[in-house]
Amino acid sequence: MNLTLHVWRQENATDSGEFVTYLAKDVSPDMSFLEMLDVVNEDLLEKGADPIAFDSDCREGICGTCSLVINGSAHGGQKATTACQLHMRSFSDGETITIEPWRARPFPVIRDLVVDRGSFDRIIQAGGYVSASTGGAPDANTIPVSKPNSDKAMDAAQCIGCGACVAACKNASAMLFVSAKVSHMSLLPQGQVEREQRVLDMVSQMDQEGFGACTVTGSCEAVCPKEISLDFIARMNREYGRALIKSCS
Repeated sequence: MNLTLHVWRQENATDSGEFVTYLAKDVSPDMSFLEMLDVVNEDLLEKGADPIAFDSDCREGICGTCSLVINGSAHGGQKATTACQLHMRSFSDGETITIEPWRARPFPVIRDLVVDRGSFDRIIQAGGYVSASTGGAPDANTIPVSKPNSDKAMDAAQCIGCGACVAACKNASAMLFVSAKVSHMSLLPQGQVEREQRVLDMVSQMDQEGFGACTVTGSCEAVCPKEISLDFIARMNREYGRALIKSCS
């Protein structure tokens, strides 16, 4: 396969940036999207040019760092697929592919396709943890959890914090991410001690980071590689209302 790539290149956070065109030649359909970029970068290095900067780590759809907008869709638009799991057989020979970083003010571009997602880290630091003593693994295994709650908690815990929900949302809302983290712990016994304070602190930090409001367009759920449901946003709204009422009583 031979492809034409329009890639966003940006020297640093203050640079205005621009699209640069590259040719990707003899691409195997069995390559992942990131492997294809690796080949392009090898060619650039051989020519003495700067390689394209992009994030990756596990390349197994687990870590959430492969944050790319491909042809206008976060992670390439395939259902339940991260950019590192996207294979070149999904494209056609001679196709033109546009590659951009996440576009959201709370995710400033560091270089090329790499963005700073420290805002997500700060939201987690605000309350996405259990600080109360819960004992060891044997102790946790003795605490009964209903099957519906354990299933929902596991569904929420699948969130890898990639930020695709923010990149796809017209308001750059982080509600799907935050609601998954809030719901995960509010559904389990270990998370009950800090249940109210957690949601208040995490939502407050989300607002401070500059994420937009949720208008329930569903674009976040559509691009989420782990298929996190909009139901968790409704759950978080209930948790937030409950916490506000208790804080005022």
